[in-house]
Amino acid sequence: MDSGSSAISHPPRANGRIVLAGGKGFLGRLLAHHFGSAGRACVILTRRPDSAAHPREVYWDGHSAGEWIREIEDADAVINLTGRTVDCRYTEKNRREILESRVNSTLAIGGAIANCRCPPRHWFNASTATVYQHTRGRPYDEYAQEFSATPEAKDAFSVSVGLAWEEALHRISTPSTRKIALRTTMVLGHGRNSVFPVLMRLARWGLGGAQGGGDQFVSWIHGTDFCRAVEFLLGKTDWVGPVNLAAPEPLTNAEMMKIIRNAAGAPFGLPAPEPLLEIGAFFMRTETELILKSRRVISAKLREAGFRFQFPTFAEAVKDLARQGSG
Repeated sequence: MDSGSSAISHPPRANGRIVLAGGKGFLGRLLAHHFGSAGRACVILTRRPDSAAHPREVYWDGHSAGEWIREIEDADAVINLTGRTVDCRYTEKNRREILESRVNSTLAIGGAIANCRCPPRHWFNASTATVYQHTRGRPYDEYAQEFSATPEAKDAFSVSVGLAWEEALHRISTPSTRKIALRTTMVLGHGRNSVFPVLMRLARWGLGGAQGGGDQFVSWIHGTDFCRAVEFLLGKTDWVGPVNLAAPEPLTNAEMMKIIRNAAGAPFGLPAPEPLLEIGAFFMRTETELILKSRRVISAKLREAGFRFQFPTFAEAVKDLARQGSG
């Protein structure tokens, strides 16, 4: 894949403005709080701006030019998190919206950056670790090139979306703005749309057993480390291309659910074999791929650069989140 542009022609802007496109979602709120707590000015681009909100919110529709372009001019960084949720049935309509929301928003931001008189130094675009091939073998890092779909994982659509998303990132030339594709794994936190509260509820209801075969791998990252890694990447000004946002120790679904049960104080959990998952997914209007695909992903780039995870193991992450709240 194209690694993007690396030249930086304009001077640094220490503690400059960070623009969070699609910033009212789970990840956007995490980053806005993280950077705001550090004294960084943030602006959120959203379809439903609140004039009284802090950080400041500005309208954008995810694909058209508008007043939001002024926010990108002379910003330090643009972080695009826009994308329709994949937690749905993959109907033709939903597939189209999932793909277009990612590709169109990326192209809109790229076009705006390309036309800036003083473009942002950094453009981080959300991507997904789902681009990597379904595997129970060795973990994939950023140097891996195994991107093909696997019938067992039912992931052809998701892989194609991830690849199209990154292609859109590199389609428009932005020679003064470096590009990083944030190949993000499952982010753990308490916010809306986080999977952690869902897993805790399942465990408390006695449904916290292994899902599917239980041997599929789960890659993940604590929300705190997600934010710390993004901040870390802002300082690595010579880096371009994809970076995996993944904790160093993926684990199997069975191991994950055991840790969740322990945190929830659940002595047992009924397993959910694949046929039962298919039925449940139909009634919950979602897809089993989100559970059954084996995602074994780590980050060689963060490791090589000396990034230290605050929560390197799933048990440590869950212990911290359980301490914060009831889930």
